[in-house]
Amino acid sequence: MKSTCVLLLVLLFVSVSAVRNMPAQTARTDVYHVHFAKAALGKGVEEGDYLKKQGPDAPMPGHYIVLRHQSGEDWDYAVIDHLGTKATIDAAGNPPPANARDLNAWHGDTFVNGPAWPPFAKAMGLDDTAKSAGAVYVVSVFRAAPGHRDQLEKAVSQPPGPGETVAGAVLMQHLEGGPWQFLTITRYNSWQDFATNQKASAAETLKPGGGWLQVRDHSSYHNDTITDRIAP
Repeated sequence: MKSTCVLLLVLLFVSVSAVRNMPAQTARTDVYHVHFAKAALGKGVEEGDYLKKQGPDAPMPGHYIVLRHQSGEDWDYAVIDHLGTKATIDAAGNPPPANARDLNAWHGDTFVNGPAWPPFAKAMGLDDTAKSAGAVYVVSVFRAAPGHRDQLEKAVSQPPGPGETVAGAVLMQHLEGGPWQFLTITRYNSWQDFATNQKASAAETLKPGGGWLQVRDHSSYHNDTITDRIAP
């Protein structure tokens, strides 16, 4: 019970941080595919190895990131692929190879819009993967309460507060797929920076106008997942 309470407190502070750590908005000109995947029982390693390899028909080779669950939602991996300014779907679909069909218990797919690849890559530390090898990422999704979509977008777009240690962040908006409107990914250079940020943001939790209260004033649902990067 004690460990469960500690985890809930950590995720509460993560929620505050995810709201406060967004940069000034950039134009959402490009399309991305967000894939949340849960590995089949006993197949966690194999599923991760499969997802680390971008498909041979990827429209933007090398433009992707694979994140691995540490704490939070039930999925094991998040794969975000850059598709360019447009995306199409063929009736033939994209069936996995025979040796990968039994690796996945379930998955969810959502198309979102977001910034062009250069600012996305910089925010996620993909412009120099060697320097960001120890990065920590918080993946958050938000569903607005009826009539509160604009207010929620403003809330999740707030810049970092004093003392917060954010290396980069992006805000993406649902186009088709999952039952949420906004997705944020916030990067910290290390677990130490992540912990420092949580300590700084916790003090702001219940202050009037704080990020924690804004999310609860304008969203009907959200979740946060702490991850590390396994590719590229």
